[in-house]
Amino acid sequence: MNARPLLAAAVVVLCPAFAGADEPSVVRPNVLLIVSDDQGVNDVGCYGSEIPTPALDALAAEGLKFEQFYAASSICTPSRFGLLTGRFAHRSADALTGALMFLDPADAQRGLRADETTFVSLLKKNGYRTHLVGKWHLGHGTIGEGGGKFWPTEHGFDTFFGHTGGCVDFFTCRYGNVPDWYRGEELVPTDAYATDVITDEAVALIRGGKRDESEPWFLEVAYNAPHYGKGWDEPANRTRNVMQPKPADLEKVTRLGSRIENPLRRAFAAKVVGMDAGIARLLDALEESGQAEDTLVIFMSDHGGDPDYGGSNAPLRGEKATLYEGGVRVPCLVRWPGVVQPGATTDAVATALDWFPTFADLGLLEDAPTNLDGQSIAPLLRGEPLPKHVPIVWATGSHAELDRAAWVAVRDGDWKWVRHKGDEALFDLAADPRETTNRLADRPEIAARLRALAD
Repeated sequence: MNARPLLAAAVVVLCPAFAGADEPSVVRPNVLLIVSDDQGVNDVGCYGSEIPTPALDALAAEGLKFEQFYAASSICTPSRFGLLTGRFAHRSADALTGALMFLDPADAQRGLRADETTFVSLLKKNGYRTHLVGKWHLGHGTIGEGGGKFWPTEHGFDTFFGHTGGCVDFFTCRYGNVPDWYRGEELVPTDAYATDVITDEAVALIRGGKRDESEPWFLEVAYNAPHYGKGWDEPANRTRNVMQPKPADLEKVTRLGSRIENPLRRAFAAKVVGMDAGIARLLDALEESGQAEDTLVIFMSDHGGDPDYGGSNAPLRGEKATLYEGGVRVPCLVRWPGVVQPGATTDAVATALDWFPTFADLGLLEDAPTNLDGQSIAPLLRGEPLPKHVPIVWATGSHAELDRAAWVAVRDGDWKWVRHKGDEALFDLAADPRETTNRLADRPEIAARLRALAD
C-alpha cells in the first residue's frame, strides 16, 4: 500500500516518516490508545471469540489486525512500564517485574521513577496535550521520606482521572473499602459503574479536543475491564476478588443462551460487552467531532486472560502471569485513515515496546532515548515489510502473596525459549504456535543463544 498521496493531501505539520523529499509533511495525528485489562486473544470477536465485540470488530475491519502482537509482560505493572518507557521491565530502577500491591507498605515506595522517560513526556514536550483516564498501576505512594510521588502527571500526562492500584470495586470505584479514584492528585467521589466512569470522561475529552493542527492530543483510555473487581467483605473485614459485571450487560450476554453457558465465562463476557460498548462511544465521539480522520487509534490488551476469572487465550498455551504464548500474545488493532489499509492483517512480530520508537519514527516526538528495547513498526502501518524483529525478553518476578514463581522467556525470530522453576523449554513457533513440543534436546545451540540473551 502506498499511503503518501492520501497523506500529502491531508495538510501540514510534521510527520516526516510519511512524507517524501518533495512532499509536504502531514498533520501529526491525535493518538487514542485503548488498553484493556486481562483480555486474551480468545476474548475478542474478530479473533474468534464467542463474545460479541462489534466495536472492536469494526476497528479491525477499518484498520490493521495483528496476529503476533506481544505485551511487554504477562503481569499488569511490568506490562505498563514496558508500554510507556519502551524498556524491558527488568531494567526498571525498582525491579517492576511483578504487580505492585495497593495495600503493601513496601510497594508504596516503588514505581515509575522520575528519570525513567515515557513517550508521553516527549509527546507533551513536542506540543501534544496528554491525558490518562483509567488504570495507572505504576506507583501509588511516595518515594521515601520527603520524596516525590508516582503520579501520572509527573510522567508526562497533563491530566489524570482514574485509579492508581491494580483494580477497583466496579460499583464503588474503591480498592475494597479504600478510596482510590483521583482527578489529578485529589481523591474524588464517583457514583457510577467504573467502565462507564472511564468512558464518560474519555468521551468528554475527545469532544473537547478539537484543535488546530499545531496542538494534537494523546489520550490513553486504560480500562480495568474485564479484570475482576476488588470488593470488600465486611464480615471478614478483607478485600475479595469478584467479577462484578454490570447487570444490564449480564442480561445482554444471558440472552445469548447456549452460546456462553458457563456462569463465570458469562460474567467475564458481560464485562467485555460493556467495555466494547464504551469503545463504540469513543469511536462515535471521534466521528461526531470531526476528528476520526485525524486520529490514530490503537487497541491492545495489557497481557493474556486469566481462566480463573473467565478469560480465555485459546488455542494458545498458558495464561496471565505465565510466559507461554497465552500470557503475552494479545489482541492488537490499529486504525489510521489514509495510512493503514482497511481490513489488513499482519503476521509480523510486534510488541508494546515498539510504540515508543514508532512514535519517534513518525515524527510525533523528538529526542527519544537511544536505549529503547523495541523497534519502529511504522513500516507495518504503511503496509510495508518489517525487518526481522529484535529479540524480545520477558522476565517476571516471584510473588509469594499471589503464589507466582519467576519466569524468563526470549523470542528471537521463530524460536522461543522459556525457563520456569528451573525447567527450560524451546519452541519453534512457526511450526508449533501452541508450544506443544519441546525442541531443547535437538536444538541445544539455539537454546544456548537465547539463554545468553536472557542471562
